[in-house]
Amino acid sequence: MNNIIGLTDSEVQERIARSQVNISQTKTSRSIADIIRSNVFTLFNGIILAAMVLVLITGEWKDAVFGVVIIINTAIGIFTEVKSKLTLDKLSILISAKHTVRRNGIDVEVDHDDIVLDDVLWIKSGEQVPADGQVIEDNGVELDESMLTGESRTVKKQPGDEVYSGSTVVSGSALVKVTAVGSQSYAVKLTEEAKIYTTTHSDINDGINKILRFMIIIVIPMCALLIWSQIRLAGGWESALATGAWRQAVVQAVAGIVGLIPEGLVLLTSLNFALAALRLARQNTLVQELNAVETLARVDALNLDKTGTLTDGGIAMDDIVVLDSADVSADDISRALWHVTHEESPNPTAQAVQNALSAQWGEESIAEVVSRIPFSSARKWSSVDLVNGQRWIFGAPEIVASALSVDTTPLMNNVQEHALTGARVLVLAMSMPGKISPADDETIDASAIPQAIIVCSESVRSDAQATLSWFREQGVRARVISGDNPRTVAAIAHKVKLTGEDMPRYMDARDLPQTPEKVAEVLEEIDVVGRVLPAQKKLIVQALHSQGHTVAMTGDGVNDALALKEADLGIAMGNAAPATKAVAQVVLVDSLFSHLPDVVARGRQVMANMERVASLFLVKTTYSAIISLGVVLLGLNFPYLPRHMTYIGWFTIGTPAFLLALAPNTRRYIPGFLKRVIHVAVPAGLATGISVLASTLCVPMILGWSDVSEHLTELRTINVAVLFVLGIVMLAWISRPLNSWRGWLVAFFAVAGIAGAFIPVVANFFQLHIPTGNSIYVTLCLAACSIIVWAAVRFIVDRIFLNDNVE
Repeated sequence: MNNIIGLTDSEVQERIARSQVNISQTKTSRSIADIIRSNVFTLFNGIILAAMVLVLITGEWKDAVFGVVIIINTAIGIFTEVKSKLTLDKLSILISAKHTVRRNGIDVEVDHDDIVLDDVLWIKSGEQVPADGQVIEDNGVELDESMLTGESRTVKKQPGDEVYSGSTVVSGSALVKVTAVGSQSYAVKLTEEAKIYTTTHSDINDGINKILRFMIIIVIPMCALLIWSQIRLAGGWESALATGAWRQAVVQAVAGIVGLIPEGLVLLTSLNFALAALRLARQNTLVQELNAVETLARVDALNLDKTGTLTDGGIAMDDIVVLDSADVSADDISRALWHVTHEESPNPTAQAVQNALSAQWGEESIAEVVSRIPFSSARKWSSVDLVNGQRWIFGAPEIVASALSVDTTPLMNNVQEHALTGARVLVLAMSMPGKISPADDETIDASAIPQAIIVCSESVRSDAQATLSWFREQGVRARVISGDNPRTVAAIAHKVKLTGEDMPRYMDARDLPQTPEKVAEVLEEIDVVGRVLPAQKKLIVQALHSQGHTVAMTGDGVNDALALKEADLGIAMGNAAPATKAVAQVVLVDSLFSHLPDVVARGRQVMANMERVASLFLVKTTYSAIISLGVVLLGLNFPYLPRHMTYIGWFTIGTPAFLLALAPNTRRYIPGFLKRVIHVAVPAGLATGISVLASTLCVPMILGWSDVSEHLTELRTINVAVLFVLGIVMLAWISRPLNSWRGWLVAFFAVAGIAGAFIPVVANFFQLHIPTGNSIYVTLCLAACSIIVWAAVRFIVDRIFLNDNVE
């Protein structure tokens, strides 16, 4: 080993000049610029900004207050996603420990990024391999490659074998020649496809965007027609420009346009998603994309990675089975097992035994140990000689059994029986005094007698069983997708009751079909898939998509990144590889699987309540379209100002909707949000639009106004009152049942809205007036008639559809 010189300084500089250094451009998360761009440049912002600019041109800035929603909505999205990004970046810092390379014939320490191609690199126990390489010499090195392959068992490496960046050295050490660095490494190539950023599908946002796209088609011509109709009422363009009446024409046109846009719904959606994300953050659950909150509510298929989800990645000792051939007591066996595994650097299995026996033998003096042969992955056994002359051998059953002279058939049958359950089985044998070989003889004494088998398994998470039970009750089908042996994984899945009391059905991924449609057919009868390659995990997600499922996928390794990217909702553990956390929508910071029910429940609460209150906003869109069309066709003055809409919306839509959206609700979300909301909103909007147009037409005749323009303020006062009354009626309808806090909420906003008209500052800003004289009676009469119209339309629609989807 000493004759290996490694690279010289000049060779290192040559490789640095050729950029053959271990620097990767892989991003840990979206950039701040990307987050700002995606939140600023939206269709909604474009429409509202254009309308606001039109109003500001007229100088009526008070009628442009609706534009504040752009600032608030954009700020919420940026703040929440940037906060998540900064948290994720802290979680995703790569191991910054120094690495040892041999250069100029001596070992030197360098940073991760300073490793170059062809470097001779030491990899040591406990370290993460920083670059791909080929083993030159090994000292019993074993690697955990589960981050790359999903296979949790350690892999022994020998000279000539490849090692990959991202794997972890479990034991031993090795000298390797670096064969790939930076973006050329296996782990980076594996995640290359996962780097492409895609937004999370949102049923709510899809519905809102459909409305916005439809509005784009009608907004421009409608705005032009409204301006034309209002200019015509002002005496034509020449007169309007001369008198300044064009300003009011533009303001009134914008009043119609703004009413068409459900800006409050866009804001409330962002705000509720953000609040849900903040609440989850307090439970160490990081939501990287706000839309992911909605996806949480829709999940009906959950693919689980075994390691880190069902198990914690460690090993636990389950049992010590004393054999019939044993000729010492169970206590002697237990004590001997403590001694033989009490090494200076125990491997994971020995550590599991130590953890299990520490309470019983933790104070046992190691002075009883005379000599020791430590565990070696090459031998696959260890031994200890005690002061009483006994030698105890602990190791792999097939290795120990093959060295013994006694009949080991019963032993191996016993071992096989336990191995079929997915357990890791080892044998403890003993040589009696006088029959043991010299202490320096690294062979197993053939006369040794098997005393016990030690049954170990992967350490199951304490929260796994309860969490899986919750998902079953909620109708979410959970499957385990793992790189491990399917029989082993199925045994663990049975322990945590993946399928209740039934044994999970399993298969080897090598038997999977090649097309998503055929895979989907197979998966219907399968609960556990083992030996899965990264591309197959992605194929399984595609298969479930082909059947219309909303799929969530958990993972922690680089091998999971593609599947997490393909899933509707990628969930990464906090100790996951940086690339995996970067593509996931949700990161469980403390890696606790038990957080998932809270995550899903929070999503369901937001979505079920958002569906309830979305109707409030779309009622405004519906009646604004009807009123705008009626104004153009009938040649009417627009019945209210943009600031009136802001005021009414505050008390009958925005604020109460926000409070209703925070109410407890665990109903599972079902696609079809827009259809159900329209069923509730359109009839109410139709009744409201008809009522306001009827009021605008009839009031001048009832009160005998010959020139409507002279009484425009009074007419708008009556129309605003009608709109407010119908808004409160709709709020009461949505808030049912009213025999709870919801009834008090409706009453509060009804009183607060009326009270605002009596406060001079508020009344002056929003141009609110109290009806006087005959207008009082006309207002009350029209309000009562409008309620009757609203109730009649609602009754007819419900009779036709025999359906009420708000509850």
